[in-house]
Amino acid sequence: MVKHPFLASSLLSLWFSSASAAEPTYWTDIRPILRKHCTVCHIVKNVKEFDVSGGLALDSYEAAVKGAKKPGKSHASRLVELVKSTDENRRMPKDAPPLPAEAIDLLSRWIASGAKEGVAPVGTAAAPAASPKRLRKLDIVLNSNATPPKGLLSQANPGKLDLVLKAGPLAPITAVAFSPDGRLLASGSYGLVTVWDLMTARPAKQLTNVLGAVNDLKFSPDGKLLAVGGGQPSARGDLRLFDSATWQLVATLGGHEDVVFSVAFSPDGKRLASASFDKTVRVWDGVTHKCQLTFDGHSDFVYAVAFSPDGHWLASSSKDRSVKILDAHSGKSLATFSGMNEDVLAVAIRPDGKIVVSSGYEPALTWWAARSTGAAAESGQASASPRIRNQGGHGLAVHELLFSKDGTLLVSAGADSTVRLWNGDNGAAIRTINTGSVAYAVACSPDSKFIASGGFDGQMKLWEAASGRHLVTLLGFPSSGEEPAWLALTLEGYFHASEPVCSQLAWRMSGQAVAAEALVGHLKNTGMLVKALRGEAIPSPDFKKR
Repeated sequence: MVKHPFLASSLLSLWFSSASAAEPTYWTDIRPILRKHCTVCHIVKNVKEFDVSGGLALDSYEAAVKGAKKPGKSHASRLVELVKSTDENRRMPKDAPPLPAEAIDLLSRWIASGAKEGVAPVGTAAAPAASPKRLRKLDIVLNSNATPPKGLLSQANPGKLDLVLKAGPLAPITAVAFSPDGRLLASGSYGLVTVWDLMTARPAKQLTNVLGAVNDLKFSPDGKLLAVGGGQPSARGDLRLFDSATWQLVATLGGHEDVVFSVAFSPDGKRLASASFDKTVRVWDGVTHKCQLTFDGHSDFVYAVAFSPDGHWLASSSKDRSVKILDAHSGKSLATFSGMNEDVLAVAIRPDGKIVVSSGYEPALTWWAARSTGAAAESGQASASPRIRNQGGHGLAVHELLFSKDGTLLVSAGADSTVRLWNGDNGAAIRTINTGSVAYAVACSPDSKFIASGGFDGQMKLWEAASGRHLVTLLGFPSSGEEPAWLALTLEGYFHASEPVCSQLAWRMSGQAVAAEALVGHLKNTGMLVKALRGEAIPSPDFKKR
């Protein structure tokens, strides 16, 4: 990395000068520009997602030539027109500084000279061709407690059934969120948001018009909007608002120059805060979708952000090993909590506004006092005293923290494959839930009865908070059609799934395949899934009934 600005500028000028000395080619001159500024969004697989790509692909020589030239006009370029536009709403790259004049000139000369391909560097892989999304071929094995009786199947000694689907590996679930009324449960993974209707035990919608990783998602307090934050590392942050009634894209909030890692609505829903790897926290107007303020006081990635219950201040956590308290109206730093030796990945504010809890690569949970009262509250000031305590946390990093709506529970998700519940008043440990995989994300239902977790294995699981009982496993898959691809399964073995997922299911017992025909009629049961999602006790399958 070149750190000296004058040296960096000189090297950039030298590169452009050498490029101008010869006729430009795609591999030598144009591909580096497109990869740095354009192909975050404009790639073949995103062409059908017009909200992401505008229907333009630039990630291969063939695609770049097709996208750059105007049909029938060999020397006219749509691409050059877009990068030169003075209209900020039209100019590319969107929500980013204009391309350097030298880069625009290079693109123009490349088109004018015939858009030559040149010679690809040794070892450069070609861009993948566009192909329908399809289920892959690695087994996903989902355990159940269902045990068929002797005689139903060929096995002499019946055991517990495992449901098997050749659909892996799944992208990790990195974000989960309940809607305010508790009916919807959303999960986010790479390029996909699946919104489940818990009343029907099936997805209400799958959203694919998101850019890259989905790192966080939140419903607005009135439930009318879903905010989705993500993007491509070191390239572009992505922050989108969707209407939860129609699932249409309402707005794309552009400005972050690196991935958005956390989002939070203000209690009144009129503002949205976002934390990014570009080292900033931004606050957006919920109506105009304009950025109201940018806080750049962190010196490294900002992992998490949370609004205080009165909406006057924010808490943010960072790779710079600190938590900061920020004025939500002016962006002024009000306090800094420091003393950690590792990245602080997560932060949460108790609903009474008196406590901030943080954690991260140092897995202990640190409780801080942060009060907003009297005249201080009117001016948006927050006073902070030293840390209250460090309590034992997870065995490995803590990825997410949140308080239940009533403040009685603090919930944490950890790299030690557990979700843990703590007393929201005194921090005492209540329960440890083994999730079976690294837990990246966690959510608590509005009534505090249910916990949802998402992890490295690509599975979202619903748990009963009072007992830690595993209720349902929910899987969403990329789909090539309009209908979502999905699978829902209870621990008792009841399931339901979409086509073609349903037709690809198989079962094993003690590692041996068993006939699916003998099981489907007993186990495919939406009614049992709905009951399980309500937390009701459900019976084991009665394999004697037909």
